[in-house]
Amino acid sequence: MGGDYAPKVTVEGALLAQQELPDDVRIVLIGDEEAIKATLNENNADPSLFDIVPTTEVIGMAEHPTKAFSQKTNSSITVGFHLLKAGKIDAFAGAGNTGAMLVGSFYTVKAVQGVIRPSIATLLPKESGGVNVLLDVGINSDCKSDVLYQFGILGSLYAEHVFGIQNPKVGLINIGEEEGKGNLVTQATHELMKETKEFNFVGNIESRDMFSDKADVMVCDGFTGNIMLKEAEAIYTLIKKRGIEDAYFDRFNYENYGGTPVLGINSTVMIGHGISNDIAIKNMIRSAYEIADAKLSDKIKNAFEV
Repeated sequence: MGGDYAPKVTVEGALLAQQELPDDVRIVLIGDEEAIKATLNENNADPSLFDIVPTTEVIGMAEHPTKAFSQKTNSSITVGFHLLKAGKIDAFAGAGNTGAMLVGSFYTVKAVQGVIRPSIATLLPKESGGVNVLLDVGINSDCKSDVLYQFGILGSLYAEHVFGIQNPKVGLINIGEEEGKGNLVTQATHELMKETKEFNFVGNIESRDMFSDKADVMVCDGFTGNIMLKEAEAIYTLIKKRGIEDAYFDRFNYENYGGTPVLGINSTVMIGHGISNDIAIKNMIRSAYEIADAKLSDKIKNAFEV
């Protein structure tokens, strides 16, 4: 029921995903049963191909996340997280109220023991091909050095186990490449990272390197990361407005990635954009499957074991 065009577009995205996922993967649709079946019928799809979990409430985009999550116990978001916690589903993806999705992540499946703050990561296309992982991009506006250090671990594991990047290069976003550059937080973070053996730290990188091969994982606080992400989205919008067709810049389209994973929690959660269309929903579901199939949350747990 999440997203500006739910449930029609959400169900249509699930239909597209079903055609691309392995035969042993089953998609669970959580929401208004009549509306779900109506959309399936419109698309001449057999409802028995999905598991449908009926709910009667919806958490609106403007509602207070914590209050809505606790009060609307029969909403698709709340029910989905309870299914995830109980192990009845392996991944949960939604394009609804982002705050409620985060509340469910933090208070239902919870953070991996040892993770100070979970993070959300996004993908940026490299000019040479492949992707760069950028984290955090919005939920941790202010970070201390130990939190940023852990983002290096989370991003490195994501890049390696989901995208197959061997020994991924981790860079710290800063205002210059020199070791002494930046504010007190980035200077302290650099000191931590340069001594680590937990990931392949390549030093400070600048925002102009965000589409290059200089790093595979780019670490920053959520305030900085969100600005970088929105700038990339603005570039794509400007290019489209000017009627420029370019294969590389087409890779900036959010639809290609579908959503962002919450890294550092005890399961797989994908958060999609509220304006998601069927293609974005499809790719969000595919990404959720790939992360769950890679058992990324288990690998993060192993990395943080004391």
